[in-house]
Amino acid sequence: MATFEIIDRVATAEEHRALRDSVGWSDHIDESVLEASLRASVRGAVAVRDGEVVGMARLVGDGVHYYYVQDVVVHPDHEGDGIASELTARLVTWVAATATRPAFVGLFASSDAEGVYESLGFTTEGATGMHVLLPARD
Repeated sequence: MATFEIIDRVATAEEHRALRDSVGWSDHIDESVLEASLRASVRGAVAVRDGEVVGMARLVGDGVHYYYVQDVVVHPDHEGDGIASELTARLVTWVAATATRPAFVGLFASSDAEGVYESLGFTTEGATGMHVLLPARD
């Protein structure tokens, strides 16, 4: 397993776009609001290997009590190296150290990634995840 460094910052729009494209998530955000969305993040973390950003994750929410882990993406060439776990753990550790307690940290995960998050203490017990995706405005 190659080494990587975790840096506490939100991915740039270019890094965000490149990582999303690498996993086929090109249509997961309206590009016209990407930079504003990233600026509104509570916190972020990127994984860097050999000077290149190969993974990202960020926190969104109210910055007080409610937090959501968002945009956890690892380039396919680096899957299985523990990057997603490290990024998520870094953000949760920050919440644990700085947030009003108790703090709620949520996330949505694909079924393929559930084990990653369960290993960090996330659970579906006592909650039903739901969402609505509103269409773009004309």
